[in-house]
Amino acid sequence: MGWAQPIFFSGAIGVECAGGAASPATANGTTGTRVRLDELLEKTLPPMGYELVDWEMSPKGRHVRVFIDRPAGAGTQVSVEDCAKVSNHLTRLFAVENVDYERLEVSSPGLDRPLKRLADYARFAGEEVQLSLHEMTDGARRWKGILRGVTDGDVRLETATGVRTIPFAAIDRCRLVPKIEWRKTK
Repeated sequence: MGWAQPIFFSGAIGVECAGGAASPATANGTTGTRVRLDELLEKTLPPMGYELVDWEMSPKGRHVRVFIDRPAGAGTQVSVEDCAKVSNHLTRLFAVENVDYERLEVSSPGLDRPLKRLADYARFAGEEVQLSLHEMTDGARRWKGILRGVTDGDVRLETATGVRTIPFAAIDRCRLVPKIEWRKTK
């Protein structure tokens, strides 16, 4: 499966709450705000035809970065136009919802796409990944191998030593290993 380089679309805009007062929707870095922003993104992107891969906010909440992808089976990659479309929509949404931020950046997840949800592990079965666990297991916290799917909420990973079953809750981070072909094939 070929993935393109990450595409970034960035815009700088200042949005303040009415009267300059902070509201519960202000992106000021609090946990409640992060949950609210997560809910806004989760509700907004799927109807537009995109999947929320991940998002991050600077510690003071002034910079919001959103990573989008096409849903499984869409057959196309995220383009610059897609990033611009989502950025324009989110800019208006954040203004309506009184989200206070200075800069919004919308991007594709890139070649080393992070896997966040259990559904991601099923979607990318057969792909090479590198994952980190919360705690050591069999003398290692980091594992590299081929995803072999999901069974009863556990991730199956084929490593050099065999197939391992790893509880989803034990996984700290996981990313696809990029496949880069440097030479053209005839």
